[in-house]
Amino acid sequence: MSLEKISKIKIEPMTKDDIDYVVEIESEAYGKHHWAKSSFYDEMSNNLAKYYTAKDLSGKIIGYAGTWHIIDEGHITTIAVKKEYLRNHIGEAIVNRIIQDCYKDNIKYLTLEVRVSNIPAIKLYEKYGFQSLGTRKAYYQDNNEDALIMWTENIFYDKFKSLYEKNSDILKTKLEIQ
Repeated sequence: MSLEKISKIKIEPMTKDDIDYVVEIESEAYGKHHWAKSSFYDEMSNNLAKYYTAKDLSGKIIGYAGTWHIIDEGHITTIAVKKEYLRNHIGEAIVNRIIQDCYKDNIKYLTLEVRVSNIPAIKLYEKYGFQSLGTRKAYYQDNNEDALIMWTENIFYDKFKSLYEKNSDILKTKLEIQ
């Protein structure tokens, strides 16, 4: 499969109208053990949840992510990019937006689980200051693969904030985000 080249995207809050397209990407990314359409509908009415879509300039959804904001912690619940748009910084742009919104909502820490075999995702999260602080054994239902539990330090600390700002500046040179 050839990869599509893209240089401009829009990141917007997910709506119920987006869910059919998001489920297609979810299924492509995660196989038969993906979230059900009803799970995404439930998340749209969850006051703790924030979901995003990444769209090309024609409005086609090419990626998405979701987080829960609980007290001062943000938990990235799901994230995926259409396969033909991988390696275009779409996932990075979504992570960047999540962190940006965490600053606005006074969320101090971010966490997520990621497959131990998903090296590109692990590298992306490490680039943004996430560190592996444990493992969830047999976390993934499709193959019983372990998940790394990754956390950030307090995102308001100077060290994290300067790393985020540096990565944001570099990202802006690679991808125009509206």
